[in-house]
Amino acid sequence: MNSILVVEDNEDLNHVLAEALTESGFKVTSVYTGTDCLVEIKKQSYDLILLDIMLPYKSGDEILKELRLFYDAPVIIISAKDLVSTKIDLLKIGADDYITKPFDLNEVVARVESNLRRSKKYTEERKLYRYKSLVLDDQSKSVAVGGVDLELTAKEYMILELLLKSSGKVFTKANVFESVWKEDYLGDDNAVKTHISNLRNKLKKASPQEEYIETVWGIGYRLYKDKLSLS
Repeated sequence: MNSILVVEDNEDLNHVLAEALTESGFKVTSVYTGTDCLVEIKKQSYDLILLDIMLPYKSGDEILKELRLFYDAPVIIISAKDLVSTKIDLLKIGADDYITKPFDLNEVVARVESNLRRSKKYTEERKLYRYKSLVLDDQSKSVAVGGVDLELTAKEYMILELLLKSSGKVFTKANVFESVWKEDYLGDDNAVKTHISNLRNKLKKASPQEEYIETVWGIGYRLYKDKLSLS
């Protein structure tokens, strides 16, 4: 059963949305402020969020910007604002769809189902490897730290991918060289050391408080012993 978070400060409208979605087979949770939305999604994962723009304490566009730093689920905006420029701005900062008030409940349910289908297909086609604030997308071959894209060389990306896909495993310099360069290792470890150093520097610049790659003295390299997740 897909889980939906409804973020709408109008209690009557929130209830109507929740009821329609529940009747359509979704598990629904309702919150009424932007701050409650952020608290809720840090406690529990949702498959889709219905997000009003005009919310107390924090507006919907502020919430959306914060969400997109760490949350990949589809977000459908519900708003009385019908300006094309407003819709475009919200889509640019991470909204997946936009529904204008007043709306037909059947349309809302249909939009929710459509976005969930697209999301499921996209997720099935890719794997996201997460480690601390880092996300590696092996479909687009991209890496982001704290929601900001990291510019890596092909070899730096391949080293990071190697470490992420084998969390906890220690790779010798020979392992890294032969896996990434696809050549026999002849004992010259300068290439590996240089690329590891450059990769560390880029990660440190993106997230100064975090450590990502650990040197196991006399053996090689691995990720620091933190929980790795795959979605």
